[in-house]
Amino acid sequence: MASSSGSVALAEKLQGLNGLFAIYKKKGPTSADVLNLLKNKLLKEAGIKQHPMKRKKQVLKLGHGGTLDSAASGVLVVGIGKGTKMLSGMLSCSKKYTTVGEFGKATDTFDALGTVTEVQSYDHITKDDLESTLKKFRGNIMQTPPIYSALKQNGQRLSCLVKKGEAVEAKPARPVVVFSLSVQDYNPPCFTLNVECGGGFYVRSLVNDLGKELSSCAHVKELIRTKQGPFTLDEHALQEEKWTIVEIVKAVESGVQLIPSEVACKKLKMDSQDDSEQVKEAT
Repeated sequence: MASSSGSVALAEKLQGLNGLFAIYKKKGPTSADVLNLLKNKLLKEAGIKQHPMKRKKQVLKLGHGGTLDSAASGVLVVGIGKGTKMLSGMLSCSKKYTTVGEFGKATDTFDALGTVTEVQSYDHITKDDLESTLKKFRGNIMQTPPIYSALKQNGQRLSCLVKKGEAVEAKPARPVVVFSLSVQDYNPPCFTLNVECGGGFYVRSLVNDLGKELSSCAHVKELIRTKQGPFTLDEHALQEEKWTIVEIVKAVESGVQLIPSEVACKKLKMDSQDDSEQVKEAT
């Protein structure tokens, strides 16, 4: 057990932290669940008790820079202290994903957690067909967000309203940007894509739309976020066993060095190379 002076030192160190770092979110819990788990682990380590009646006066301020679906895993950028004010910039940063889609079945959530709403043949789809169709989804495009999402209607998340059985209006199509999109593997009915996109993009909508374009239907089986802004899964995302004050101090210090590389998270310039010259990203 840590000494009284040691606990005080840890508490001061934790409450003095300001910045951004990245953690690994596993498949299953929501982004909010993961953030709460992280917060509780840190408060416990520092010996800090938060009175349940004083939630508004936070002893530790944490936030995340963009929801990752409960069925997805990967990089979740976290802001701590004054670093939470920097999280809005993370929302517009470029992100990289690796996703496994499945042709032949559509679901109401556009992923494997949903109820199957449609079944179609996929035997006619070749890898060449898939790669050719991807051209329509690169660059500046219009995309309709899924109903099951963190977007809000009258202050409440659409996904929560749908689960309650309340009427939900589909959000209109909106402009998004796809910097790169390639086929990593094709083994019908499954296919694996590497995607680099801007803020507000839904991989689930991409896969659902791909199915329709190819005269079939599709949903996301697996989704991994491998990069958000300058934070990558392999180099920066702390696994749960490293959710300690010492490790997070190091991560925040490293984050200070990373942020200037994407000042204000400026939008990346579109790759001017021809589609045939695009290199597949090993994400």
